[in-house]
Amino acid sequence: MSMFADGLDQAVQKAFTRPIPKSAGAQMRYLVKQYKGTRAVAQMLRISQRTVERYVKDQIKKPRPDLAARLEREVKRRWQPQIRAKAKERAATTGGIVIDTRARLGYTAPIGSTDQDRIRHLTVALPPQHAARLLDAQDQGATDQELQQIAADALKEVYFQDGGRRAGSLEEVRFTDIEHLEFDL
Repeated sequence: MSMFADGLDQAVQKAFTRPIPKSAGAQMRYLVKQYKGTRAVAQMLRISQRTVERYVKDQIKKPRPDLAARLEREVKRRWQPQIRAKAKERAATTGGIVIDTRARLGYTAPIGSTDQDRIRHLTVALPPQHAARLLDAQDQGATDQELQQIAADALKEVYFQDGGRRAGSLEEVRFTDIEHLEFDL
C-alpha cells in the first residue's frame, strides 16, 4: 500500500470538474479510447481481449470486485489530464499543499534536549517549494519511503524549525507509525 502516493493522487482528484464514468462499460470504453485499442487495455487489466470487447458492447455489466477496482484505478489515473496538470502546477507555484497527519514523529537533536518519538496530529500548510518537491518526486516514480522522507524534511523545516526561527540544531525528523494521512491542494 503506497500511502503517500495514493494520498497525493486523491488530493489531485479533488480538482476534477466531472466525475469519472460510473458503469464498467463506460469505463472500459474510455480506456479503449485512451489506449486506441482493446489489446492494450486487456494486457493492462490482465484479462482477455474478448472480455474487453464484451464490456465495450455492454454484454457484461458487472465485473468481479478485483477487476472493478483495477478498472476504476486505471480510469482515475488517466481522467482529466489537463485539469490534473493545472492543479499540480498551481500547488507547486502559488498554492502549496496541506498535509494532515496523525503519526509518530521524532527527531534527532543535540544531547540534553527531548527527542523522544510521540504521536502527533498535525495539519500543516506546506509552501509551494515543498509541494513541488513532493509532486515532482511522485511524477518521477519515487517510492513511498522517498515521499515519506520528503514530507518529513518539509515538516522539519516548516513545523519544527518554523522557517529557521527555532530549533536550528535539529538534524533529522523521523516520520513513522502513520495512522492517518491526507493531502489537500
